[in-house]
Amino acid sequence: MRIGARGSPLSLAQTGTVVRLLEAANPDLAFQVIPIRTRGDDPGRAPLGSAGIKGLFVKEIEDALLLGAIDLAVHSAKDLPAVLPEGLGLCAAPMRASPFDALIVSGEEDLASLSVGAAIGTSSLRRAAQLLAFRKDFRILPLRGNLDTRLGKVISGELDATLLGASGIARLKGESYPVRTVDPAVMLPAPGQGQLALEAREGDGRVAMACAPLNHPLSEAALDCERAFMAELGAGCQTPAAAWARVEGGAFKADALVCELDGSRVIRASGEIPIRDAASGGLPDPVDGRALGRDLARRLLAEGGDGMIARAERGR
Repeated sequence: MRIGARGSPLSLAQTGTVVRLLEAANPDLAFQVIPIRTRGDDPGRAPLGSAGIKGLFVKEIEDALLLGAIDLAVHSAKDLPAVLPEGLGLCAAPMRASPFDALIVSGEEDLASLSVGAAIGTSSLRRAAQLLAFRKDFRILPLRGNLDTRLGKVISGELDATLLGASGIARLKGESYPVRTVDPAVMLPAPGQGQLALEAREGDGRVAMACAPLNHPLSEAALDCERAFMAELGAGCQTPAAAWARVEGGAFKADALVCELDGSRVIRASGEIPIRDAASGGLPDPVDGRALGRDLARRLLAEGGDGMIARAERGR
């Protein structure tokens, strides 16, 4: 079975995790990883201002799936567009890693104790807007590159701090690598952050059967909720929007937000669905995570989110 993925160190690390799970569940199958270069991996084709556009890191991989050059794709779920190409679908969502953002600093500071006018590197509009909502004095500077490049900018003193996905750090540096996660009340995660998504051609029963043991129902429900939120919002990745769904305190809960690019206004919405067995994490049948995600998006749009999205699209 041929597995396509980006050739970045993080992508290959998380694809290796998926391959090990597939091998354990399918001892009769052999798996081959095929690295695929995407627009997002080529600075000459993806200018800095385009960082984060949905599809930037997946289009060439999805094209290979549709052409039959690969059988399965492994993605970071946050890179996927809200609507998949016709003929493709998600066949598994493995157990989610940490969805949170991690603050990278050279000392012991947290966001509140960083110096006045601290320079923070990020090309994520979601992160930048929430940072400015938390502290207006931050200087947000564009930053791209792999994990070590971004870490190096902070270690060298070129930047005071940056933010990275905690799950990506763990996958590349190991679970013991020290990270300072940011409270989701301050920095709500991107939809799908920390979640891997397995994509295949619709109707490919062989691939679906091989991937089925890897699916984690609670992670799948959370991903469905967050993706439905973005689809209903009708916003691209250039809009500062965030959503996080999970099981907590006896309920399936979700929080979402949309904010102005400059952080001057943030609107939030939350909702929950009672679950049957909080102790085991079991969900009643059915739990419609998609309906909850769509509801959150509609509430934010009604409260002025539509104007925020329009201004973000004009101002990007």
